Amino acid sequence: MYKKYFKRLLDIVLATGGIVVLAIPLGIIAIAIKADSDGPVFFKQKRVGKNKEHFEILKFRTMRTDTPKDVPTHELSDPQKWITKVGKILRKTSLDELPQIFNIFKGEMSVIGPRPALWNQYDLIEERDKYDANSVRPGLTGLAQISGRDELEIPIKAKLDGDYVEKMSLLFDCKCFLKTIKSVLKSEGFVEGSVDELKEKLESENKS
Repeated sequence: MYKKYFKRLLDIVLATGGIVVLAIPLGIIAIAIKADSDGPVFFKQKRVGKNKEHFEILKFRTMRTDTPKDVPTHELSDPQKWITKVGKILRKTSLDELPQIFNIFKGEMSVIGPRPALWNQYDLIEERDKYDANSVRPGLTGLAQISGRDELEIPIKAKLDGDYVEKMSLLFDCKCFLKTIKSVLKSEGFVEGSVDELKEKLESENKS
């Protein structure tokens, strides 16, 4: 019942409330971005949604307009070179993700779920297929994000996404949401466990 109906209803309520409550902060951030660098306020990028359907994710622009496209930031040779001054603040506080409340409202995303992969992250998409993690709406935050973010290797990240699909419930979503807030406030890369522990767990399960 929660997975099929209530989760989506909750997303609509939260997204609608978020759009109303955050209207002024969103406007202030937009002005800061325009004052800091040339280019649009928002950044759109093709991502993989539920059942591997593509959609355009919406973020506040944090990088220069000449940044290589469709490349994860951590894979750029010198990420800091491309990030704007305001962008550094937005990325550190995760405020650049706020416009995704519109993706949630439209039904392309959920508040909690696997982070949407880039359309060309074929290795991650394929790995997620093993755990049926491409069958749900991607989220603003999820289990993998409170367990290591970009530091996690793809097999571990996909396994965590699969774990989320199995454990999905109102209580578990609330847990992920609260841990996300804690992670953002403390600027933590890891919230629970470690990459080595997760790696050992994954290798153990693959051997069995």
